[in-house]
Parts: sequence; C-alpha cells; structure tokens
Amino acid sequence: QVKLVESGGGLVQPGGSLGLSCEIIGITPAQYTIAWFRQAPGKEREGVSYSSARIHTAYYTDSVKGRFTISRDSDEDMVYLQMNNLKPEDTGVYYCAADVRATSLWDEYDYWGQGTQVTVST
Repeated sequence: QVKLVESGGGLVQPGGSLGLSCEIIGITPAQYTIAWFRQAPGKEREGVSYSSARIHTAYYTDSVKGRFTISRDSDEDMVYLQMNNLKPEDTGVYYCAADVRATSLWDEYDYWGQGTQVTVST
C-alpha cells in the first residue's frame, strides 16, 4: 500500500544542479519524517537530509550543507531534494525514506523508494 517513488536523477557536470522528487503514496507525509539517503557503488549508504514537518526541522549532513535543500509539497504528496554545486563525490543512488518515529538519519526507516541514479562527472 505504501510506495515511495523517486525521480529526477541523471548526469550532471560538477558545479551543476539537479532536483530530485519523491512521490509518497499511502501515507500522509505531514505525519512522517521524510529523509534522503544515498549510496555510492561499493560504499555504505549514508544519510543526506531529513525533514520533520512536526518539528519544522530540515537537517543536512555536513558534506551537503549549503548546497542541498530539502522541501515538502504536502498538498501534492511530494518531497524534494534540490542539489546545487554538485561534486563528483555526490554520485550515487539517491533514496527517499519515510518513518513516523524517526528523528534523525540514524534511526530505522519503515518505507523506502527504489532509488534514482545521480552521476556527477565531466
């Protein structure tokens, strides 16, 4: 019943921008913490950002602070990740995730999307 669907990935040059979208089906996003994670080939998954509408919090891991912005469009059941000034090390599969209890990027998340590939390269 619950489905998260990411879109917007692609190939971008270093310094470029890319916007990711996550469509959330089957749950009410306003009741959940929504997060973005990424995983580079051969590396562990890492948390990128989360948004808690209840606490009015937008958190970013240090490596993306000042470059990425998470936002919600709850009337459309969408969550976004705007990525600016991209670096090659930002390359990876980006996943959105949702959880009713999570308060950090280190908690367990109940629901995950399939991911969308982001490649930052010349």
